[in-house]
Amino acid sequence: MRVSKEQAADNRARILTATARMIRESGIGGVGVDALTKAAGLTHGSLYSQFGSKDRLVAEALALAMDASADKTRKELAEGGTLATIVARYLSPSHRDAPGGGCAIAAIGPEAARQGEGIRAAFTRGIRGFADRLTGLMPRQQAQSTRRQAQSPEDAALATVAGLVGALILARAVDDPALSDRILAATARSLTAE
Repeated sequence: MRVSKEQAADNRARILTATARMIRESGIGGVGVDALTKAAGLTHGSLYSQFGSKDRLVAEALALAMDASADKTRKELAEGGTLATIVARYLSPSHRDAPGGGCAIAAIGPEAARQGEGIRAAFTRGIRGFADRLTGLMPRQQAQSTRRQAQSPEDAALATVAGLVGALILARAVDDPALSDRILAATARSLTAE
């Protein structure tokens, strides 16, 4: 039975959305094709006809998740957000505790180096985009922080991204809730210190 173009587009969107959530919750290696197709309510055939491989599906889902995070940050910046507000949102307990809807970079960061070219390319674009969005915030911080004065705004933004992502990964990984909270709070203070 042929599927209409509209239904194929809807199927594709469902697969990408489900995959983006699932890889952030369980990691790339923790989610098989069976689970992905079941979550999207589709068959293996529809998945492979749309994407060709799990790697291609994951790369596209990762790009979708990173685009959603980028849109959230752009909106926050357009509404007058500052580095402090972005850091506070990113390093919040609610972000830590909801990986399925959170930052894909932190969710799959530990796995990214062992993935194929398409997934690593999507991951790299996500890192660059995140740093690019923060770069405009760095000059204001440079005037107030001697630590950041020694870096270009681009390098300061990369260091900030590394601090944010690393802190979130560590806060999610430890089994001590108090330590997890301290990791988030200490990193937030460090990244926004004047």
